Amino acid sequence: MSDLTDLYQQVILDHNRRPRNRGKLPSANRVAHGDNPTCGDQCDVYLRVDGDRIAEISFDGSGCAISQASASLMTTRLKGKTAAEAEKLYAEFHDIVTTGKEPEEISDVGAFAGVHAFPARIKCATLGWHAALNALKGDPAPATTESHTD
Repeated sequence: MSDLTDLYQQVILDHNRRPRNRGKLPSANRVAHGDNPTCGDQCDVYLRVDGDRIAEISFDGSGCAISQASASLMTTRLKGKTAAEAEKLYAEFHDIVTTGKEPEEISDVGAFAGVHAFPARIKCATLGWHAALNALKGDPAPATTESHTD
């Protein structure tokens, strides 16, 4: 089990050090901002939605390693997905970070199971996801962790 924990820590560190899909997306047709005042995390999510599918996604922002790694991982998971698929993936991720229950198959998302032991960090981990869902809905209001029960 220690080897799996080490692997998961490496996944988070790798996504934090070398974030995927970071930067403003010039072709974005939906944008949302996320704010976690408790930790100071900020996250902007840029989507190019084609029909009901996320054709391209990126993020930019600043914050703790958990928030940045989670936003990076989120972009890799949501690209190419429909809005309904994105909602389902968020629900699965939320379950992992709030319960610590790892997915049945070993995957990068399982790296965030340990977050449940640090309740304040759950908001860090879900910030980018909330911003992405707001962008998908075309909701102009900033996503804030203070309005969610994470």
